[in-house]
Amino acid sequence: MRLDDPWYDALASGWGELDGTGSFAPAGPPGTADPRRGHSAADIYLEVQRSAAFQEVRRRYRRFVIPATLAFLAWYLVYVVAAITAPGLMARPVAGAVNVAMVAGLGQFLTTFLVTGAYARHARLRRDRAALDLRWETQEMTRGVGR
Repeated sequence: MRLDDPWYDALASGWGELDGTGSFAPAGPPGTADPRRGHSAADIYLEVQRSAAFQEVRRRYRRFVIPATLAFLAWYLVYVVAAITAPGLMARPVAGAVNVAMVAGLGQFLTTFLVTGAYARHARLRRDRAALDLRWETQEMTRGVGR
């Protein structure tokens, strides 16, 4: 049983890049695959990266992260623009010495925690199981490759 991490030996760049002919460029130096062992680890990782299951995990990730990032950035920019263009509004007292700017600033921190919690929940419910299945499948495929 292999206890080392199969992701450690994976190539960092060159995966999925097209060569001049329109097909995928090789992920490693020529001759990395040993015909007696089947595919090399790089070939297996490329196969997983191109799989529908991997693309679904990435799609679910992007469907949450992009809108959440844009919403949070917009909320932050509204806060900054309001502080610059409407200082009278931001200085309006809410309760005692607490004004609108302080409430909105604390709202930024609260929003950060809420987005973090929503991200963790989304990952747990929508992506973690599929990503774990992909990792186990990849480990099984690479068990005989390498060392």
